[in-house]
This record gives sequence, C-alpha cells and structure tokens, in this order.
Amino acid sequence: MTVSIDSEFGNITDLIHQHARQSPQRRALVQGERSIDYATLDALMDRTACALQRDGVKPGQAIAICADMSIEYAAVFLGALRAGVAVAPLAPGSGAASLQRMAQDAQARLLFTDAHGAEALGPRAADAPARIALDGSDAGRALDHWLAAAEQKPLDVEVRPEWPFNIIYSSGTTGEPKGIVQSHGMRWSHVRRGAAYGYGADTVTLLSTPLYSNTTLVVFFPTLSFGGSVVLMPKFDALAYLKLAQQHRVTHTMLVPVQYQRLLAHPEFDRFNLASYQVKFSTSAPFAAALKADALKRWPGALVEFYGMTEGGGTCILEAHAWPDKLHTVGRPAEGHDMRLIDDQGVEVAPGEIGEVVGHSAGMMTGYHGQPEKTREAEWFDPQGKRFIRTGDVGRFDADGFLTLLDRKKDMLISGGFNVYPSDLETVLRRHPGVLEAAVVGVPSVQWGETPVAFVVLQRGAAPGADELLAWVNAQLGRTQRLSQLHLVDDLPRSAIGKVLKRQLRDGLAAGT
Repeated sequence: MTVSIDSEFGNITDLIHQHARQSPQRRALVQGERSIDYATLDALMDRTACALQRDGVKPGQAIAICADMSIEYAAVFLGALRAGVAVAPLAPGSGAASLQRMAQDAQARLLFTDAHGAEALGPRAADAPARIALDGSDAGRALDHWLAAAEQKPLDVEVRPEWPFNIIYSSGTTGEPKGIVQSHGMRWSHVRRGAAYGYGADTVTLLSTPLYSNTTLVVFFPTLSFGGSVVLMPKFDALAYLKLAQQHRVTHTMLVPVQYQRLLAHPEFDRFNLASYQVKFSTSAPFAAALKADALKRWPGALVEFYGMTEGGGTCILEAHAWPDKLHTVGRPAEGHDMRLIDDQGVEVAPGEIGEVVGHSAGMMTGYHGQPEKTREAEWFDPQGKRFIRTGDVGRFDADGFLTLLDRKKDMLISGGFNVYPSDLETVLRRHPGVLEAAVVGVPSVQWGETPVAFVVLQRGAAPGADELLAWVNAQLGRTQRLSQLHLVDDLPRSAIGKVLKRQLRDGLAAGT
C-alpha cells in the first residue's frame, strides 16, 4: 500500500518500506564507521516484527529498550512499530529499582538491552521479561539469534491512529517518572509538519541526544519518513560533533541548549565548515536569548526552537532567524494549536496577564500509563469541554502573540508575600561576564517563607568570588528578589537531555552538601 505524508494518517514504517523499494541503497543509519541502507533497515524491521509475532507479542502490547543509542536500537524500535507493538524506551541512568518499575508499568513482554543497560538494570528477577542483547554482549540472548530468519515475513498489521506508539517515561526531575503514552496519530502529526523544515531524501540529520528522549524522536522519525539519513552519535562531545557535522555535510540537527553552549564555546568552532546546515532545532530546556543570538551569528542555517511537552498539547515555535527581536520568547503557537493561560482557579486570564500555559492540538498524549488520577491532574477543560494539557509553566503572551516563559510553576517561590521567578534572577546573573551558567532555587526561610539561592558556574579563567558576585547581582535586583546565598560550583546537575535538576540542588542544600 502506498502512503503519502500528505495523508491524514499513515504508518511511519510503511514510508520506510517505500523508500527501501524505491531507493534500496540510499543510506538510512550511520554510526561511527558503520552504516546501513534502506533495504537493510527494512529487512531488519521485518525480521524484528516477525520475531515479535512468533513470540506472541500482540499489537497494542509493549516491549522495552534500555540501551545506548545504536543502529540495532533504532531497527528494533522501528520493527516493533511495524508489528503494531508499542515501545517503552528506558533511560539507563534511571537506576535499577526505577527501571524495573518502568518495565513492569509498561507490561513489557521483552526487554532489549546492551552491556551498559544490563549493568543499570541489575540482575534479572524471575518474573522479569526475557532480555535480548543488542550489542553482542552477554546482557541477554543475542539479537542475531533472536531475529526471525531473513526469508520470513511478518503478518500485515493495520495500525490505527489511537494505538499506542511509545511509552516515554518522564525524566523524573521532580519525582517518580510517569509513563506518557503517545499514539501513532500523535507521531504522524510530527512527521507531517516536517515538510515545513526541508526534510527530504538529501537530509542528513545528526543526533547526539538519546533515543529514549522525545527530544530526539521528534527529529528522528521525520528524517526517516522523508527518506533522509540519520547519523547517530551515542555520546556527545563538542569536538567530535563538529567533526561529524563537517564530514557528513549535516543539514539538520536537534540539540538542547547546553549543547549549543558547549559547541559555540569550543575554541575550534569557527574553523569548521558548517555551511551545509539548513535547520538547527532546539527544545527541552530554557534557551537564553544571548545564546540564540550567538548561534544565529556564527552558525549557518535556520534556528528553530520548539516549546512543548512530551505529553503533547500545544507547541510554540520560534523561528529565531526570522524574528531576531523575539529571542527572549519561545515563539507563537504552531498552526492548529490552541494555547491559553489560566490562573490558580483554572480560569483564563485576561490578555497580557500571567498564567499557567495549557495547550490543545492533534498531538496529545492518551494519558499516563496506568495512572488515571495523574492524567486528570494534567488535564484542563475549557467551558465548552475542550481538552487541554497543563504544562506547569508560567508565562505571558505579548501583543504579537509570542509567549515569554517566566518559570516552572513549581519553581516559582513566594518570598515575603511576593512572587519571585528564578528565571528572572538567572537572566541577570548570566549578564555578568564571568558567569557561564546559573540556576536559582527557592529554599525555606523563617523570615520570608522562601528565599532564593543561586548556583553559578564561572567562565573558564574568570575569578569573581562568591561574595563579590552576590553583591553584584543583588545590586541589580529588586528588594524582594535578592539572593540570600550564592554558591560557586564546577557544574550543574543535568538530565541526559540537558535539564538542570533543581531538585538535586535543593536536596543538596537541605543535606548540607
């Protein structure tokens, strides 16, 4: 069956099969010195789907993958989708107990892993799913032995838009991870918008964020759906990234803001030829306006920032190259996306006022897997009954419809009866020439209820002391915003996709570390 990206709905794996028929030798996946073409990828997907059917894994059921990014990882993920099987990609850094709970929550029938993933998972319990090793290690049954024979073909599965595509577990930066169920229809909506960003057969996308992250997947799937090539970089390193970008004449990439920071700060950045770039994407964490401006000045190609959640709902898009005077914002709602602001009572705020961001679109999670109460907490319905997803972010729309984020609702602190937004304080700190990164958290205070505390990473070679920097920043802040403490640190704790783990900073303060 021929599928068009213009269709209201289609199966991503059918598009890959079409590319395999039409351009079998076109490069699909690259990892280091290895690469596979579309014909080989399509065959691996067939063998995976066939093996899952042989093992009794039915459409709508799930498998889990806990491993580093690799060609095999990608092929198994895609092959499961061909069989109508959902994928729960798990972060190896989550810890053994948490990983075991995730696999149980997803009701994974099989678990695909590698040496790194197996070490993170710990010993296999008697009732845990069977493990298949993606990397030839002793982490489980060898993938080559598990795959169906090359001549076997899977049974056709007619995938429905509402079926689960994947279960993405939240990063756990604020508590126990929740399984976010995304549907095939939601992923298809991501693919369809790819035409606006120049995806095609000549696309070469370089990915250095993990495949268990929605950040990566929103670029990974469109690239292959349009017949392009994906260069996989399992571990990010600024110099190695620049070498790969020049070598493969990369056209597209997804990077989180801290990666942009490290690349642009690398002393050899400007000697690399990056003229092949067409579009650079960013998402997942706050992207400072000054950093966006630096990327626009020194890095060819468009710069597009996505603001949204893995749970879906509304997405804002900032085409930074087209709106250089709006770099302090995250852009305007995407076409067809309804985004609004509500107060603490769930009532829409007046234009120009501050409120929590909620969004509605075709791309919304079905819900949190097995947690209907958590799902209801994440939803907001307007007076007409239209369903929105709550972001937990606080923001304001300007007169042109661009959204400025003020902070995470949970990160906002109330000091002496006044709302204090840590992001405002972080912005001021970053203006100091000696400051590379800054994070501000609220801590309990007998006098004020809460008080802001800063953690600062200095620029290389900078030497301001903590007391000097504290005095400098407090001189520029309003009386109700002033920091009570400032700590100099070597680095900030981050998740694998670059989010600052503020809970760890608060916990460290409470523990006296």
